[in-house]
Amino acid sequence: MTKKIFYSILLVAVSVLFASLILILGYLYDHYRVVQSNQLRDELRLASYGVESGGLAYLTRATAKRSPVVDDGQVREIDYLKEIASSNRFPVSGDYRLTWIGADGTVLFDSRVPLEKLENHGNRAEVRQALAKGESSEVRYSETLTEQTLYFARRLSDGTVLRISISQLTMLALVLGMMHPILLIAFLAVVLSAILAHRMAKSIVAPLNHLDLTKPLENDTYEEISPLLARIHQQHRQIEAHIRELSRKTEEFEQITENLNEGLVLLDKNSVILSINPTARSIFHAGEASVGLSFLMVDRDHEINQAIRHALDNGHCEICMEKDRREYQLDISRISEEGAVAGTVLLVFDITGKAAAERSRREFTANVSHELKTPLHSIMGSAELVQNGLVRHEDVPQFMGMIRTEAGRLVSLVDDIIHLSQLDEGIAPERESINLLDLANTAVKSLQDSADKRNITLTVSGDSATVNGVRGFLYEMLYNLIENAIKYNVENGKAEVMVSDGDAFVKVAVKDTGIGIPQEYQTRVFERFFRVDKSRSKATGGTGLGLSIVKHIAQYHHATIDLQSDGKTGTCVEIVFPKDVK
Repeated sequence: MTKKIFYSILLVAVSVLFASLILILGYLYDHYRVVQSNQLRDELRLASYGVESGGLAYLTRATAKRSPVVDDGQVREIDYLKEIASSNRFPVSGDYRLTWIGADGTVLFDSRVPLEKLENHGNRAEVRQALAKGESSEVRYSETLTEQTLYFARRLSDGTVLRISISQLTMLALVLGMMHPILLIAFLAVVLSAILAHRMAKSIVAPLNHLDLTKPLENDTYEEISPLLARIHQQHRQIEAHIRELSRKTEEFEQITENLNEGLVLLDKNSVILSINPTARSIFHAGEASVGLSFLMVDRDHEINQAIRHALDNGHCEICMEKDRREYQLDISRISEEGAVAGTVLLVFDITGKAAAERSRREFTANVSHELKTPLHSIMGSAELVQNGLVRHEDVPQFMGMIRTEAGRLVSLVDDIIHLSQLDEGIAPERESINLLDLANTAVKSLQDSADKRNITLTVSGDSATVNGVRGFLYEMLYNLIENAIKYNVENGKAEVMVSDGDAFVKVAVKDTGIGIPQEYQTRVFERFFRVDKSRSKATGGTGLGLSIVKHIAQYHHATIDLQSDGKTGTCVEIVFPKDVK
């Protein structure tokens, strides 16, 4: 802006300078031309008066050379004109040219050019006009256009014409003649104008350079820019409102994404990370400085990057991946803006539990099918033998007993499956305050006969402790643990139930002196249908669901299970119930 103001002021100053020079030169030239023309006209009149009145008196004192082209009367005037042209006593001497022309155009006298070199002047414009009007003037330019000749002609009383002329410089010649002083003056004027223009431009722009645009209405500056400052103030308010709204939406977006359990990554069309929430950073092991980096630098998995390119081309892509022993599903969608591809959004779902549940469901289905087939095949086989008469009469009760045993096993299995399904779906009666020590004594009494058959000693000890839970579930949990302690114990062994009441928890432990559980199987014994020794389990009539039911009941009551065994002798299962759970 300073340069524009500077050049504008300089241009105006230079233009005014040259315009002034042209006007002054034109005015002076016209003034002096008019003065000279008036002076020349006056001198012509004086010369004409002298010719007509003083020529005879002068001839009495002068001698003249006779000319064959003039008569005696004209000789006196010619001699008079010669004397005038060569004398300084008359005003028509010097740069003026004096010419006397006859009525027929013949030149009778010329103060500059010999008569023999002059042609007839009858066709000259000033001569014709003088003969017609008595007096005339004419201007003629030279070939170079740098000089002009001013003519004045006057008709005398005898019909001849007296003409006076003078050469004048034209405006172009005058300018060329004054070029050096004009250039000097122009140079000085331009330098002075440049200095003044520079200072003026700085003084004009200085208030603008010190404008406080953060508070536009508080500036004390030119009145002309007040509307602009008011408009800037209005725009500031609009921008601040937009910024506040954008900040609010950004905070909402960050709060939503930061609290998402799913990973969220926003990418531009070049797969550069625009936003990544904490869950996604944890999954891909990315730092907070990952925004602005290419996703390929964060995760070099070829399958994921290929899926991103596929989503950019086709709009959507879904893949599954395994990372850090967990399974994830990636849902990648293309983002379009006004018909153009703007980027992609990548959602990462942790499906570890879902995948494990699906695998468990498939295993459970397969195991249920197998476990149901085994007793059914025994029942069908025995029934077919009895039906076909292939069993002796005395052996029929034995086969019928086997059918009854397998049917009972089948009923127990179905009951356990239904029970597990209810636990999976969260179907349970209302909770109540239950004394675990009393409940343990009840379970022990129910299993006392089974323990006596194997000479197993059952004992219950500990504190009277209460928990909030479902009586039937907790009874079944204790029953299964005590039953296992009996089934997998040794002859003349011991099984002990201990109840302890702490400040923040209630603990129930079932300890036996049985065969123990190997270390490699201790994490799997709570799986459905898992048996350490399948032959022994079938011998004892187990369904393989007892410990799985125990685990689900404990989870339902927000309790934890701890199994301890050296793998050879004895097992201790501890269940800890938190007291703060209602």
